[in-house]
Amino acid sequence: MPIVKEEAVCYVVQDDRLLVFTHLQHPMHITGVQVPAGTIKPGETPTQAAQRELFEETGLEGIVSRELGTMAYDVRPMRDEIANRHFLELRVPQQDLSRRWVAGEQDPSHGGASEPWECWWLPLVQAHVLATGLGSQLWKLSQH
Repeated sequence: MPIVKEEAVCYVVQDDRLLVFTHLQHPMHITGVQVPAGTIKPGETPTQAAQRELFEETGLEGIVSRELGTMAYDVRPMRDEIANRHFLELRVPQQDLSRRWVAGEQDPSHGGASEPWECWWLPLVQAHVLATGLGSQLWKLSQH
């Protein structure tokens, strides 16, 4: 029986561009294009986790503007796990959308070595390339 992990997934959009990252030490065909996301720690709300994950994974401080919903994602066969994902929209101060920067996770939840990646702003119309179901709730961004 797979374990269930609660996760927060961050959607940060400015001028029709989505904040994403790609790993620098792993091939794109393995890790894909991702958005900031991660495990919700015990005692943490999805909102708190999203704000923490955004900062840890990108160096940007953001505020949750709304919750978009929850969806389960079966991580198998990679891990015997179901990710119960809480999707949240966050706002950050205005950014230079042409800028790319290196960030990463110093203490990954899977316990491995630190992981560097490159953060950048993907045109929202191209967000269908997001890996592992991370784009499943993007359609809700246009609903207010």
